[in-house]
Amino acid sequence: MTKNQTLRAALDSGNLFTAMAAHNPLVARLAEQAGFGGIWGSGFELSASYAVPDANILSMGTHLEMMRAIAASVSIPLIADIDTGFGNAVNVSYVVPQYEAAGASAIVMEDKTFPKDTSLRADGRQELVRIEEFQGKVAAAVAARRDKDFVVIARVEALIAGLGQEEATRRALAYEEAGADAILIHSKQKTPEEILAFVQEWPGQVPLVLVPTAYPQLTEVDIAALGKVGVVIYGNHAIRAAVGAVRKVFAQIRADGGIGNVDATLPTVKEIIALQGDEHMRAIEARYLK
Repeated sequence: MTKNQTLRAALDSGNLFTAMAAHNPLVARLAEQAGFGGIWGSGFELSASYAVPDANILSMGTHLEMMRAIAASVSIPLIADIDTGFGNAVNVSYVVPQYEAAGASAIVMEDKTFPKDTSLRADGRQELVRIEEFQGKVAAAVAARRDKDFVVIARVEALIAGLGQEEATRRALAYEEAGADAILIHSKQKTPEEILAFVQEWPGQVPLVLVPTAYPQLTEVDIAALGKVGVVIYGNHAIRAAVGAVRKVFAQIRADGGIGNVDATLPTVKEIIALQGDEHMRAIEARYLK
C-alpha cells in the first residue's frame, strides 16, 4: 500500500493510529524506528527549532520544504500541521496539492484566525473564524486533493478558546458535513475530563483525533477503549526531549571543562552515521562508482 492508503486504512479499521511529532528528518527516522505508525509534522516543533513563536512566523515555504524532507526520509505516513491553511479557502486550494506533492498523507487545519497563537499558551489569543468560513476551507481542501486517500483533518479549537462543549460539537459536525475525514478536538485542561466528555457525546460518523499533551495520564489503552478515536498525536515530545538532553549535556561540559564525562553517555558517532543512511550510500557507491 501507499503511505496514503496506509493512513486511510488505519482510519477505516477502527484501530488506534499513533503519530509522533518531528521537526526534522532525523527525528522522524527515530520515530519510525521506535515503532510509531506515522509522523506529525508539527508546526510548534518546527517553530521552536527556529527559535520563533508558534504564531505563523515561519513561512509556508519553510514548513513545506521540511515536510518534503521528512516524507522522503521515512516509509510511514506524514500528517502535516498546516495551522490555519496559510490564508482563506483560495489559499487552501493552492496549498493542499503542494503538501500532497511533497509526500504528506494528510493535513490538519485549525479553525483559528490568521495569524494564530499557539493553543497551549496560558493566556493565548484564541480567536476562531466563522463556522461557514471554515467549512469553505475544509471543502476547498477536500476538492483540491488529487488522491482520494489523502486525508483532510479539521481541528476544532472551541475548547481551547473556552467556548464549551456545545460550540465544539456544533463546529465539529459542520466540518464533517463540509467533507473532513476526521476531527481533531483539542483541549488544554490538565485532566482529560473535558476531552472525554466530548468524545463520549460525539454524534458524528468520522473518527476523532486527540493530542494528549496537556493530559498525559490518558494512555493509548484508555483512548482505544473510547471507540471513537482514530489517531493519537504526540505533539511536542521530540523538541522537548531534544531541548532537555542538549541542555543537560551542555551544562555538564561547562561544569567539567571538557567532554570526558559526557562522551560515554552519548550515542556514538557510528550510530549517527548509520542514522544518516550511510549503508545505503555505500551500496550505491559499490554499484555505480567506476
